[in-house]
Amino acid sequence: MTPYLIISEIKKLLGGVDGWLDKAVAYATAKKFDPNTLLTARLAPDMFPLARQIQATCDQAKYAAARVAGKEVPAHADTELTIDELRKRVASVLEFLGTFTAKDFEGTDERSVTTPRWDGKSLTATNYLLEHAMPNFFFHLMATYSILRHNGVDVGKKDFLGALSWRQ
Repeated sequence: MTPYLIISEIKKLLGGVDGWLDKAVAYATAKKFDPNTLLTARLAPDMFPLARQIQATCDQAKYAAARVAGKEVPAHADTELTIDELRKRVASVLEFLGTFTAKDFEGTDERSVTTPRWDGKSLTATNYLLEHAMPNFFFHLMATYSILRHNGVDVGKKDFLGALSWRQ
């Protein structure tokens, strides 16, 4: 599986978050509470709340693409306080992911990736994608899904998987 295909799937799954937020707003509206209340919900006291999980999901998506392709990672201030602001964050990361082509991911076995937190250590871009970026992306994506589901939002496996490329 090429890095481009993996990033394409990350893009698809991140795009699903917007649909989950639609369902969250519909649920809150039906139950007559402010949907933004959900943004402080957590699965456990020491885990990020929903808003931060969505920010982290977006971050992991953009880090994966940019670092593996050897490009600059766009900055976000993490100041979103509403569902609408988080939707804009998701949209901006999706737009960024849409700028990549398969050519951007050539040479990933030779390219090196490091972060300030790794104290001088590095991985090949391929290993970074497989061992670090993908697990982090899926961790925060699943936490986002789980918080919504735990709080009564009608999301299910089909919402998580998104559209499949069915053969006719």
